[in-house]
Amino acid sequence: MTIELARVAGSNFSYQHHPLERCFDDLAAEGRTAVELWGVAPHLHVPWASDDDARSVRRAAAERGLDIVCFTPEQVMYPVNIASPDRRLRAESIAMFRRAAELAVELGSPKLFLTPGRGFESEPREAAWRRSVDAIGEIAGRAAALGVECLLEPLQRVESNLVNTARDAARALADIGASNLGVALDTVAMSAAGETVDETFAVLGDRVRHVHLIDGSPTGHLAWGDGSLDLRGILASLDRHGYPGWMTVELFGDGSYALDPRPALARSLAAIEAALPSPAG
Repeated sequence: MTIELARVAGSNFSYQHHPLERCFDDLAAEGRTAVELWGVAPHLHVPWASDDDARSVRRAAAERGLDIVCFTPEQVMYPVNIASPDRRLRAESIAMFRRAAELAVELGSPKLFLTPGRGFESEPREAAWRRSVDAIGEIAGRAAALGVECLLEPLQRVESNLVNTARDAARALADIGASNLGVALDTVAMSAAGETVDETFAVLGDRVRHVHLIDGSPTGHLAWGDGSLDLRGILASLDRHGYPGWMTVELFGDGSYALDPRPALARSLAAIEAALPSPAG
């Protein structure tokens, strides 16, 4: 068995209204040893963050027995869009990710999380696709020079008009041609696209290098038990494919989790533990 509770990372995705130390305290109390860090103000906003700021976050995590295993700058809600037809916005977005790669080094994070951006709905998709893959190639090149691996996450169609499916991700990987670029499987985006874990691995194989393990109906990024996704089936499929990496509980919901995040985290961890495949398979 490759899938176990010890490979489930926590995150600060629902802690934006709390000090980051509160998140780290809760994760440690819930037995987590790894955290995916959402780069959001006030915790670590990339345009403002210094190397010292990143090292301070790393120390705070380490003091609680936590390793930062993935750095995920905010890039969907903020004015960050690597595929934008606006030259200044695109250039500044690329610069933000190049800086994020440097911060990942200071955080001790081996992975930097990327999304494809989006073009105008009224323009040809291929024009925006080319801007996206060129930008990701540039970011991945900078990250490679720093020893950082990049992850590309397919998004829901309402979030991006470029990479929404496993086949879109496979095409992006092929077009970019960066050996340090893998894919993050998000169970909500996967389900919204009508895909399964088995179908994703059939297309991407070992290029799946990170997982956002989260419930939905099929969307919503919900705590496990608040949605309708098949957690037991998802875990069994990940185990069957020998997935060896981290799985992050990415809690957003309707915003109510952020009022008191720990109960939703605890419920999700308990659900995951109960749904794990047996050692005998």
